[in-house]
Amino acid sequence: MTKKVPLTDKQRVDLQSLQEMPDDQIDTTDIPEILDWTGAKRGVLYRPVKQQITLRLDADVISWFKAHAQGGRGYQTDINRALREHVLRSEREATS
Repeated sequence: MTKKVPLTDKQRVDLQSLQEMPDDQIDTTDIPEILDWTGAKRGVLYRPVKQQITLRLDADVISWFKAHAQGGRGYQTDINRALREHVLRSEREATS
């Protein structure tokens, strides 16, 4: 569980002034630009709500995902990713 730390009045004022400032006027020279993202992890801060269901899939489909998952693990995540890509592609096609 994460603990919420309240902001000080000065921090609130600073954040408000930054929010009102155009991006090109914010001084970021003291922050190094990250060019190498090879060690980055996706989804660390955002975790979508998962819903447990019973789903019947063809045995050959499950076998394919298991065979292509590293060590046979993570195949359910791969199936979820494939379904999400299908949903996003279908949404794009519906709006174009």
